[in-house]
Amino acid sequence: MIISCSRRTDIPASYTNWLMKRLAEGFCTVPNPMNSKQVSRVSLRPNDVDVIVFWSKNPAPLIPHLPELDARGFRYYFQFTLNGYDRVIEPNVPDLTTGIEVFRNLSRLVGSDRVIWRYDPIILTRRTDVDYHVEHFSSIARALTGCTRRVVVSIVDRYRKTEHGFRELDQNGYEVQSDPSQSEALGILISRLAELAHQASLEIQSCAEDIDLRPFGVLPGKCIDDTLIERVFGLRVTALKDPTQRPACECVKSRDIGIYNTCPAGCRYCYATTNHSRALEAVSQHDERSPSVLGWFEAETSDAPNNNEQLRLPLHSLPFQG
Repeated sequence: MIISCSRRTDIPASYTNWLMKRLAEGFCTVPNPMNSKQVSRVSLRPNDVDVIVFWSKNPAPLIPHLPELDARGFRYYFQFTLNGYDRVIEPNVPDLTTGIEVFRNLSRLVGSDRVIWRYDPIILTRRTDVDYHVEHFSSIARALTGCTRRVVVSIVDRYRKTEHGFRELDQNGYEVQSDPSQSEALGILISRLAELAHQASLEIQSCAEDIDLRPFGVLPGKCIDDTLIERVFGLRVTALKDPTQRPACECVKSRDIGIYNTCPAGCRYCYATTNHSRALEAVSQHDERSPSVLGWFEAETSDAPNNNEQLRLPLHSLPFQG
């Protein structure tokens, strides 16, 4: 089983202490995003976990605990988002200089194969146009020389639940392009980013793109990648596509242990946090002793032989809202 930690919230940045307690206990509980009364007990025992994939904009709080992860026998790698956007777009993300320093330090500790740079999402606006992205991408790529072997790019997706954030950007003078896929500038930008990646000896892949970027030099990729896992860890895992992800997502099956609306970063484009106030409330209500990121779920049954069996458990804390 592959653990995704997590597409739904930044666990390394905000919930590292909780995670380490859960790994020590050997399980966590995760409510169904569509039905909070349906809760899964997910085993976190090293023998049950093939690999942990960490998704983060700031994994610095987790770095001191890496020796413990290694000692417990966990295999893991990082999807590390480093964009360099300003505080209007990413209000509570560490500045670019700090992010690069953390990235380099992490790479020194775990190796360049296990820290993947994510330059995503790409947002085309009046202030973040083609020239802006070329300059930032090039600068970050130079700073990360030797620290990673792959960069992942994606074009921002506009969902109904993210429109509030985009309206805020427009009110601040950004003039976000409504449909960048129809923009001639997008092809120019992606082609240039592909050139810069190759110059930096980086493999460049796209993430869950409906747009075919292959004509511009970018192949579709897997963020949770069976081929990478076999190459880095010598471990064969399922190659089956994860059916819970979008059709364009190539990732293999995994189990996500996060909860939506619990990340305090406040990024304007985020699909996983649709209400920043609720996310801040979640952080204030978070209990490191809880088996779940948010809310206290107490199992009414003992461990089942199938560690990922769904259990129906009572919720005794902040109501979950997906």
